Amino acid sequence: MALRSGIYIVPTDHWYIERTVWLIAGIVLLASTALAALVQPLWVLVVIATGITSIIVSLTGFCLIGNVLYRFGFEPMLAARAPAGSDFYFMQTDRWYLERRIYMAVGLNISVASVLSLLHSPWWLAFTGFVGVAMVWFAGTGFCIMANGLYWLGAEPRLAPERQTPDRVGPDSSARLPAPGRTT
Repeated sequence: MALRSGIYIVPTDHWYIERTVWLIAGIVLLASTALAALVQPLWVLVVIATGITSIIVSLTGFCLIGNVLYRFGFEPMLAARAPAGSDFYFMQTDRWYLERRIYMAVGLNISVASVLSLLHSPWWLAFTGFVGVAMVWFAGTGFCIMANGLYWLGAEPRLAPERQTPDRVGPDSSARLPAPGRTT
């Protein structure tokens, strides 16, 4: 990975699966963090479950919420080619591109912070709350602090790739699935 400059912003012209998943996950993080801080500390288990789910999505490409959204007709932007006869949404897992790294980093960070909030100090919930706000902000504006940090370190994005020259266009550049009931 080569260092780069500039700002990375994902497309915000419509609500596609991955963007909507970030919004839903951010709202879940904010609600469960608030409940853990104000009502019952064990609500942090929902944050841990969200973190583990994010890690699983980064490793397998399977997202339950993404599949529900797919059934509702949301367009996938990071979909892998579906095996013949499969009508499930899977995120691409052919390499560790920027957006996939975000799923892993967010999952690890909120899981560790959640465990620390139970074992060390409830002030760790401030971090999970911050991540929830950042995810909602990311879904709304397309800008994410972590995404830009990874981008500056050289992680290659797929949602808003740099201009590709003909020799850089890969076989996965058109690996989007049409939403159910739609044809391409």
